Amino acid sequence: MRLIGMLDSPYVRRVAITLDCMGIPFRHEAVSVFSTFEQFQRINPVVKAPSLVCDDGEVLMDSSLILQYAAVLPACRDVLLPHTLAELQHALRAIGLALAACEKSVQIVYERNLRPLEKQHAPWLERVHGQLLAAYAGLEREVKRQTALFDGSLNQTSITAAVAWQFTQSMLASSVDAAQFPALQKLSITLEATPVFLRYPPDGPGVVGR
Repeated sequence: MRLIGMLDSPYVRRVAITLDCMGIPFRHEAVSVFSTFEQFQRINPVVKAPSLVCDDGEVLMDSSLILQYAAVLPACRDVLLPHTLAELQHALRAIGLALAACEKSVQIVYERNLRPLEKQHAPWLERVHGQLLAAYAGLEREVKRQTALFDGSLNQTSITAAVAWQFTQSMLASSVDAAQFPALQKLSITLEATPVFLRYPPDGPGVVGR
């Protein structure tokens, strides 16, 4: 399988780290949706990162759908999610908050970096920023509450939270004060130092996806 996209996309990085932890072999191809648009288009005409090219050539999109597919592959050692209903519910709640934070971070980055200053809509940016802070406030509470999920172990919940936080801090540190989210900051520092996170550093020209 081939994972297409740049690792400075939190969605691409989330998939790469999770696939590695699942024990699923794949080849990562650092193709940009911006600087190498035509190359990406030849792989997936939708030009959406991450894209997963399956062994039979079919292309999957969206990080959550890719990981749902990966969880049923014969090579998967561990789905990295709890098995009981209550624990799964809590895990998915936290993942949803982390992905919401990713989405809102991406919206702000796109608005600031791709739209001319005179066309940026301040009330919309303020609303999105409020949603971003609300997502991280909720996630901070989950990290403090769900100690079994966020004890430094590598599971899909902690991976997604740490990847989201790193992306936001790398792109929007002035907008999201790390001091207000000490549990997330600690989680990020812990996981970013692990071998699997170090294997997939968030390198690239600022590419995002979903």
